[in-house]
Parts: sequence; C-alpha cells; structure tokens
Amino acid sequence: MSSKPTLAPEAQHSFLRGVIERVASARHDPRPPVIVFDLDGTLLDNRPRTVAILREVASVWESSRPEASRILASVEVENICYGLADSLAPFGVTDEALVAEAQTHWRDRFFTDPMLRHDRPLAGAVAFAHAVYEAGATLVYLTGRDLPNMSLGSWQSLRDHGFPIGVVGTELVCKPTFEMSDELFKRGQAPLLRRIGQVIASFDNEPGNCNIFLETYPEAASVLLDTQHSTHAPPLLPGVLSIRDFSLG
Repeated sequence: MSSKPTLAPEAQHSFLRGVIERVASARHDPRPPVIVFDLDGTLLDNRPRTVAILREVASVWESSRPEASRILASVEVENICYGLADSLAPFGVTDEALVAEAQTHWRDRFFTDPMLRHDRPLAGAVAFAHAVYEAGATLVYLTGRDLPNMSLGSWQSLRDHGFPIGVVGTELVCKPTFEMSDELFKRGQAPLLRRIGQVIASFDNEPGNCNIFLETYPEAASVLLDTQHSTHAPPLLPGVLSIRDFSLG
C-alpha cells in the first residue's frame, strides 16, 4: 500500500467526477483530452490470475504433496500479496524447494495471454472508462505487459470485460520485450503521449510510474491506485493523488 493517505470515498467520487467534467470541457480544444490507464493493479485485479495458477500447482502436487496441494487449493484472492512467497508463508508453505517450484510455475504462466481471462475489473473501472471516453477522451491503456506474450490476451480481456477498446479513440500500448523494465518503458513512452493530445489524468498502481507522469505532465492529475505495488517502490512525490478504486458513488 502507499504511504500517502488514500482519498475518502466521498472525496474520491468528487475527484473522479471532476476528471470527467474536465475531459468534457476540453473535448473541443485544439489538443484533445487524453486519459492514461495502466492495467495490472489499476483497471484490473490480477490476483485471481495468481489464484488460478496456484490451483494448477495444487493439481500437480495432489499425489506427491497432498498437504501442500490442499493448502494451495484453499488460497483465495484476498490472501494474495505482491510476492508469491509472502502469499504462501501465512499458510505454512515456507519450504524453499516448494516455494521455488511454485514460483517457477507461476512465472511461466502469469505473463501469458491465456491466463489473462482470470483478471477482474476493479470496482467502477468499466463505468469510469466509459464515462471519460463518452465525455470525449482518447483512452491510452499503457501497460507493462509485453507485446509478444500478452498483447492479444490484454486486448481480449479489455473487450470481454466491456472496456472501450478496438474503436477510434482507444489505444493499447505494450512494452516491446518482457525483459524491459516497466519503469524504463513508461519513462520513454510518457512524453510521446503529447502526439495524441493533452493528458488530463493518468492512473497507475506503481508509485514510480505515478512520479514519472507527475514530472512529465505537472498540469495533469497523476493518480495512484492503492492496491498492490512493488516492495521496492520509491516514495510518492507530493502532488500524486491516491484512490482505492474507480467507484463514482
């Protein structure tokens, strides 16, 4: 979680409605309004993806490690932390070999198109994306997911969950390779968004990325989704807002 206080529900609702109004007032400007969304931990909760993978591991372990299999099969979405080892430790799965085996299976599956069907939208995310799109914004889904392994699944996931995608005024931008760091990718892409129009607001779950957008577009709202983020994240810069989800009240 972030160290910055998250807006109370009423303040969050007011802020998000203000973003929609700002988009509407700028829709006829020479430089049209742009809203930037990250995906994992921002528009979409990817914890169900991890749960699905743990169910696969539990199935593999059913005969050889029945107790560990039972434990993995009992893990629920609310038990998932940013790190897999941290998610399993409270259940007593701390054996290094077992954790390493589970992590290997997780790593092989988590960053692939087929598993993205398990993700679920954050509260209010679909409605808010439609609201800003219909108000006149171009939506840019700027994600650290990589193009070779996750772009098709990302597009399909957004479509299946009802987000605006595949229509004029929407773009899905993925990093070119898996190995490239998300922060390096977004630091390079952020200034290029000026080609599209004026950034009104950006939403991300990683403090480092929020800081990048605040530095690049100080006139825009840089917003942290207070869900989960890297344990090595830098402190948020003053001026970054924090919200829990996209509920409009």
